[in-house]
Amino acid sequence: MIKKKHVLPLLLLLQIIIVNILAAFPEFVEKYYSNGLYPFIAAGSRSIFGLVPFSVGDIIYGIVLVFAFRWLWLKRKTWGRALWGNVLGLLSFMSVFYFLFHLLWAMNYHRVPLHEKMGMEKKYELAELIPFTKKLIAKTNAMQVQITGNDSTKVVNPYTIAQIYDMSLNGYNRVSAKYLYFKYERESIKSSLISTPLSYMGFGGYLNPFTNEAQVNANLPLYNLPTTTCHEMAHQIGYASESEANFIGYLASVDNEDVYFQYSGYSFALKYCMRSIEKLDEKTAESLVPLINKGVRKNFKESKDFNEKYSSFIETGFEFFYDNFLKLNKQKDGLEGYSKFVGLLVNYHKQKEL
Repeated sequence: MIKKKHVLPLLLLLQIIIVNILAAFPEFVEKYYSNGLYPFIAAGSRSIFGLVPFSVGDIIYGIVLVFAFRWLWLKRKTWGRALWGNVLGLLSFMSVFYFLFHLLWAMNYHRVPLHEKMGMEKKYELAELIPFTKKLIAKTNAMQVQITGNDSTKVVNPYTIAQIYDMSLNGYNRVSAKYLYFKYERESIKSSLISTPLSYMGFGGYLNPFTNEAQVNANLPLYNLPTTTCHEMAHQIGYASESEANFIGYLASVDNEDVYFQYSGYSFALKYCMRSIEKLDEKTAESLVPLINKGVRKNFKESKDFNEKYSSFIETGFEFFYDNFLKLNKQKDGLEGYSKFVGLLVNYHKQKEL
C-alpha cells in the first residue's frame, strides 16, 4: 500500500510523463489548453490580481522563499538521519509547484509554433537579413528624426511608466484586429517590486505564472520600456516562447498609434538584427553602424550603460539557470531563443512592408 508521504512524489513522476506525452501533440495542446482552458484561467487571474495596484506575485515569491529558507534551517541537522524523509518533503513541494506551473500557464510551451499558425518560415539567410536590416535602419532613423527633429539627439520617452502600461493596450487592440489570436483583455501589468534584483539578474521583466501578472523591470531605459511591456503581455496571452513574445511585442509596439511606441519597437528589432549580423559577419555589421543615426546609437549606448551598471556574477548564474530552464521546457535554443525572433521578423516582412 502506498504511504501518504509517497503520493505527491509519485504524482510528480506521473505529471512529468504526462507533460512530455502532451508535448508530442501540439495541436491537442493548442486546441484544448492554449485556446480552451488557459484563456479562462488567465482571464480569472488577471481580473482578480489586476485590481491590486502592486505586484502580488512578487510578494508570493517572497513568502515562498522565506518558508523555503526556514524549512532548510529547521532541517539543517536532520539530513544525515532523515535524508529520505527530507527528500520526500522536497519532492512533494516540487510536485505541487510543477502541477500549478503547468496548469496555470506553462503548457503553452508545447502549443503549435507561431510561425506555423501564421503560415511563414522562421529560417533566413544572411543575404536576406542584410537588406532587411538596412530597411530597418532607415525606418528607425526616420522615427528618431520625427521625434527629435534632428539625427543626433537621443529619444527621450515623455511618458510615465503607468502611462506606458496603459498605452500598451492600444497596440494590442490594433494588432488583434488583424490577428485575432493576439487579442488582449483584462490588463494586469505591474512594475516589479524586485526591479533592482531583476536588473542584476539581467531580466527586463517576467510573467508570474501563478497570478498572470506581467512584471516589468521599472529600472529599464524608458525608450525601451514600451516593447518590453508588450513582450510580457505576449506571455500573458499564452505565448511562452521568448522568440514569439519578442515578435508579438514588436508587432504590438510598431502597430501602436504612438510614435514613441513605434520607435521602441523598431529600435528593439534593429538591435537584434545587428547582433545577428555581427555573429555571422562582423565586418558587415561594422559597415552598417555608420548608417544608424547618432541619436539612435545614443539610445543603444543608454541600454549598454544600463547593462554594464548592473553587470555581476549574479547575472551569469541566472543566465545559466534560465538557459537550462528553457531547454527543459522544450525551448531547445535556451536563451538564444530570444534572438530567434529575427527569423520571424525577416519572414514576416517578406509579406508585409515595414
